[in-house]
Amino acid sequence: MTAGSPPASPAFVTARPGGCTLHVRVVPRAGRSSLAGERDGALMVRLAAAPVDGEANEALTEFLAGRLGVPRRAVRLVSGDRSRHKRLEVDGLDAITATGRLLPGTPDR
Repeated sequence: MTAGSPPASPAFVTARPGGCTLHVRVVPRAGRSSLAGERDGALMVRLAAAPVDGEANEALTEFLAGRLGVPRRAVRLVSGDRSRHKRLEVDGLDAITATGRLLPGTPDR
């Protein structure tokens, strides 16, 4: 990285026109919903919700929208509906800002 260049985004965040894409690994039925860092190129999210009737997917989108400071409608699940590995798109938020809001110690610009 050269002086003055923006910090590199972690592997779980990908920039795209109009927003960013998040790669997430979900751990359902946790004691409480929380972020658990990054593992194998995915953001680890522990969810209190059970993976029944889409409850975990709904809880995930609401949780991430709250952490990212965007409206719920700006976060949408694009793949992994029935998997622990999910891909979500976030509208109106760049990858660097998303990283700063999801990982502690990361600059939020």
